[in-house]
Amino acid sequence: VQLQACGGGLVQPGGYLRLSCAASRFILDYYAIGWFRQAPGKEREWVSCISSDDDSTDYVDSVKGRFTISRDNAKNTVYLQMNSLKPEDTAVYYCAAGRFIASTRTYQSAYPYWGQGTLVTVSS
Repeated sequence: VQLQACGGGLVQPGGYLRLSCAASRFILDYYAIGWFRQAPGKEREWVSCISSDDDSTDYVDSVKGRFTISRDNAKNTVYLQMNSLKPEDTAVYYCAAGRFIASTRTYQSAYPYWGQGTLVTVSS
């Protein structure tokens, strides 16, 4: 199982980035995709996820209204659009795939498959 995350970079506060997570058709058909992030010196935290069946989405409170997760089945890709970025969004962002019940969607252990991280730096 391969997941490939990309799209990170350096952006000024208030700016935007779009992260991409490329996966196989099989993964996108049967697995939910989540985004996690790990800031320097902090634990990895769940950011968002999108289901495989009805495209339902969810977000950590700190990014609600600023980040949007979506999928493009034709391109086998899940996106994380990040707007109004803040310095505290600086982190390595990871995409991951898993099958789980909704109550465990924020747990790293619910996602057995992980892509490599992509670094997002928000700084002036």
